Amino acid sequence: MRYIGGKSNLLTEIENVITASTENVSTVIDIFSGSGVVSSFLKSRNYHVIGNDFMHFSYVLSRGTTALDHVPSFDSLGIHDPITYLNELRLEDTDIDLSDCFIYQHYSPHDNTSRMYFQNENAIKIDVIRITIENWHNDNLINDDEYYYLLASLIAAVPYISNIAGVYGAYLKHWDARTFNTLTLKAPQIIDNGKAAVFYNENCDTLLSASKAAGDLLYADPPYNTRQYLPNYHILETISRYDHPEIHGVTGLRNYQDQKSDFCTAKGVEGAFQRMIENARVRYVLISYNNEGLLSTEKLCAICQEYAKPDTFRLHEIDYRRYNNAGTTPGGVKEQLYFFEKQEALNAIR
Repeated sequence: MRYIGGKSNLLTEIENVITASTENVSTVIDIFSGSGVVSSFLKSRNYHVIGNDFMHFSYVLSRGTTALDHVPSFDSLGIHDPITYLNELRLEDTDIDLSDCFIYQHYSPHDNTSRMYFQNENAIKIDVIRITIENWHNDNLINDDEYYYLLASLIAAVPYISNIAGVYGAYLKHWDARTFNTLTLKAPQIIDNGKAAVFYNENCDTLLSASKAAGDLLYADPPYNTRQYLPNYHILETISRYDHPEIHGVTGLRNYQDQKSDFCTAKGVEGAFQRMIENARVRYVLISYNNEGLLSTEKLCAICQEYAKPDTFRLHEIDYRRYNNAGTTPGGVKEQLYFFEKQEALNAIR
């Protein structure tokens, strides 16, 4: 999945810092799990993972994949291969009314809207699959693991038929070639190695203050700039929640006042970093950031050193051009990894 600030190309660097600078790390807290790529990688490397994201669709992606240790059996559903079943399901095969198809009604062009996020057929297919999954769950035909497994498959498939340049903040004015493809769910890859992975859909301050979020190392990949995440992924959030929200504007944006992050404001970012580090019940802290982030390198270094044991703070910088296949990033932009061991007094459970 294309995701702002995704860390697929930084995984080796993250692992190198952890293995070279820590000891006896068993449980890692991935407090901004996003697309889930870091959590999945850490589990594959035999770490126990506690993941979290305030975006519901991000939570679903990890809850339906990395949190599982086997492919669900779907014994109560009575359908051998529900992925194939959903791919072949058509509106006329169900008792679903077109008027109840929220994505079709608001995000594909017809008499009631001109928004061009999806071709009509794919929009209807998204709705039919989403409603069917919800009905199965409500009727106790699938359990929670099976529900999130199927929902994660749907969320992961949607970007491949979306009429967008990369995020959902705007749609293209002409149909991109990918939109003519048929929405196709694929079975999620499950890591079956016996390592526990649990995920939450909470505000990071709330979770880190709770005893359930205690671990050995905190990995944090917070937003870098003033661009809030919800407006860029609002349709995935709506498909995930399927809560028929009130929407507005040219793009059909849902309300996101309760999902704004202090990390995205000049006024709130410094305090957000301080609260996160202070509340983390861990021995080590590893933060991904960017030298053009909202908080300066000098200021973030100072905050980390304030909480670090003497001589444990390290700043690793990587030329961002190594991770930008498009080659459009200006020179001088660097990915950063801030690492330190917390002062013991700050690790005490309050």
